[in-house]
Amino acid sequence: MTVSAVVTGAGDGTAAERRREQRGWYFYDWANSVFSTSVLTVFLGPYLTEVAKAAADADGYVHPLGLPVRAGSYFAYTVSLSVLLSVFVMPLAGAIADHTGRKKPILGVFAYLGAAATAGMFFLDGERYVLGGVLLVVANVSFATSAVIYNAFLPQIAGPEERDAVSSRGWAFGYAAGSVVLVANLALFLQHEALGVSEGSAVRICLASAGVWWAVFTVVPLLRLRERPGAAAGSRVSLLSGWRQLAVTFRELRRYRLTMLFLLAYLVYNDGVQTVITQASVFGSEELGVDQTTLIGAVLLVQVLAVAGALLLGRLAARHGAKRTVLGSLVAWTVIVAAGYFLPAGAPVFFFALAAGIGLVMGGSQALSRSLYSQLVPAGKEAEFFSLYEVSDRGTSWLGPLVFGLAYQLTESYRAAIISLVVFFVLGFVLLLRVPVERAAAAAGNPQPDRI
Repeated sequence: MTVSAVVTGAGDGTAAERRREQRGWYFYDWANSVFSTSVLTVFLGPYLTEVAKAAADADGYVHPLGLPVRAGSYFAYTVSLSVLLSVFVMPLAGAIADHTGRKKPILGVFAYLGAAATAGMFFLDGERYVLGGVLLVVANVSFATSAVIYNAFLPQIAGPEERDAVSSRGWAFGYAAGSVVLVANLALFLQHEALGVSEGSAVRICLASAGVWWAVFTVVPLLRLRERPGAAAGSRVSLLSGWRQLAVTFRELRRYRLTMLFLLAYLVYNDGVQTVITQASVFGSEELGVDQTTLIGAVLLVQVLAVAGALLLGRLAARHGAKRTVLGSLVAWTVIVAAGYFLPAGAPVFFFALAAGIGLVMGGSQALSRSLYSQLVPAGKEAEFFSLYEVSDRGTSWLGPLVFGLAYQLTESYRAAIISLVVFFVLGFVLLLRVPVERAAAAAGNPQPDRI
């Protein structure tokens, strides 16, 4: 057995068994990425914004919990709130998962809770903006927490030398699923009148279908992934034990300062990535006047190119190293966001060009960040450390949406909001450049692949 197998558990069982488990792992990307794509990226932002506007007062404000919120900022603020709540839930779930070794039950609970909340968006109509906010918070917290457990399997099912490729394939599976469902969504949306369905009902069906898809395909990883013994395998799961283990985790963080430096860089630049993904539909519809059909087509283009981009950047990482490849992608992100500020309204061709650029760098930058981080996580602490990572994974950033929402609230311009995100990519680039990845991996007790 190799050193990497001993450290990660990736080498137990035959090669065929490991590949079978990896293929099962890919299917959770296939299952939950539809929530990120159809719900967060395409439909919910513009739709919930319109619902909030319908409930707004004469000055354009809604008042959840008595607080004055501009209707155009409601979606962004709700995303930020969901992530702030996730910060408390994710580390607790991760600590329990690592301590007991019972990752699959925790994955299943949060996956199906999120799927149920997403399916419940079918009932979001009229002026029910509060219902929309509650369902978004529940779904996004569940999405983030289940992803913590899902990501924690990566060091256990793949050795250091194959994680870039395995992680990239997982992202490619997710974007492929997003493409398949978006094609079906687009067909329903375009033909809603012929089918006797209103436009609002068509959107609500698309939202709910993401929850059904999520629930159905979660069965595959739950059947194929295997549990590994935790520090207290077979012990009773409780919130108290979870909080105790979480306290231990935070005390140990000081031992892995280089890992935390990488995590800080990731949290900064990926907050920018996630905000672009979740707020692009609002920017396109409200600032550029892009209609829903064009918006869906542009996001579909992003999904298709993201599959190719994830695989392409995975190959570049094999040649030049994951860190250099991610740094290059951050330069591309900076150019893309700056170009978005100058896009003319009412010109879909430029919006499609921007979508193409996003697609080519989006999947690869995220997939390589995940695999790179997995090299810096100490064995036996995967779920706990990935709970910190997930604070800014798909759809779970909080500072970016908050900055985006504040920029709009202060200026009433989505152009000002989008250009404010440049700082995340520039600062993230500077921080990542300062991370000695090889030393960080060694400090965490992990072997290194040939290129990192």
